Amino acid sequence: MRVVIVGASGNAGTALLRRLRTESDIDVAGVSRRLPENSTLEWHAVDIGEDGATDLLTPVFRGADAVVNLAWQIQPSHDQRVLYRTNVLGSRAVFQAALRAGVSSLVQASSVGVYSPGPKHAYVTEDWRRGGVLESSYSRHKVLVERMLDEIESDHPMLRVVRVRPGLIFQRDAGTEIGRYFAGPLLPARLLRFGWIPVIPAHPGLRMQAVHADDVAEAYLSILRSDADGAFNLAAGPVLDPRVAARAFHGVPMPVPGFALEGAAALSWWLRLQPVDRGWVRLGLKAPLMSCDRAADELGWRPRVDAVTALREVVAGLADRAHAETPPMRGDADMPGRMGGLLRGRLPGTGNPY
Repeated sequence: MRVVIVGASGNAGTALLRRLRTESDIDVAGVSRRLPENSTLEWHAVDIGEDGATDLLTPVFRGADAVVNLAWQIQPSHDQRVLYRTNVLGSRAVFQAALRAGVSSLVQASSVGVYSPGPKHAYVTEDWRRGGVLESSYSRHKVLVERMLDEIESDHPMLRVVRVRPGLIFQRDAGTEIGRYFAGPLLPARLLRFGWIPVIPAHPGLRMQAVHADDVAEAYLSILRSDADGAFNLAAGPVLDPRVAARAFHGVPMPVPGFALEGAAALSWWLRLQPVDRGWVRLGLKAPLMSCDRAADELGWRPRVDAVTALREVVAGLADRAHAETPPMRGDADMPGRMGGLLRGRLPGTGNPY
């Protein structure tokens, strides 16, 4: 089986590469905008958002049994044109190239962000409304990409299309990357090595799901080896809420109203103090909890790492500046979102780290 992974150098991509390379009957190729150094894997350098990306991707995909599209940009949050160019137009280029190349399976990394606002004390299945959370550009882009897949499925019934909708994806090596993308240079990350966060913001809507990157990779492998199609939610228990976080990090929950959380994010983002805009907070407060019964029933998928362990692992990775050698996950101190970058005028939420 030949599998081409687009966006193979990111958080989920590196985990999936690790898993697939242990399978002797799977031939893997990676696609990314910038290539890792000193890798023995077959890599192709393609910026999927550029004009002509479809023409560049088509010969790469030709002969592949499956294309897995993991490519997605979260930063720079201050340049929405760049994000739309990669996330929406780039995904379209991947889909068009897969169709031209005659690939039989297309697996798309979607997200809980595709869902309309939903319950925080019940679980939605894969047929929940897919209208997204409008204040979040990340969510809007996920919705647009899934609508493209709806059209492709309708026009090409012989193509197997799978959408993978995970919660937050954590692994140790993503610690520095997640810190750059979601916290910024002012976070005293080294203090986290003690596993203590004294104050945990508390709000009824702050109930989210997470999953370890290795468990996500296992789900992708199960999908590739099956004939399943449609959507699959992926998350591990327990649900991460302020009480769970407080127990895990020996902190005290402090009630904070939603408008204060959103306002603080909006102001600090506008001042270029951190890279997360108001839309991310809104998404966290409104995204529903997901049922993962379909993945368990049809793929036999059950996470091996619980959500608290995955969270502790990525926090430890953040404290220890854990990273990987692929461009999006490197630990360079002068990148936007790191203190060295700030001292060089590279502000959070700017620049292209991919």
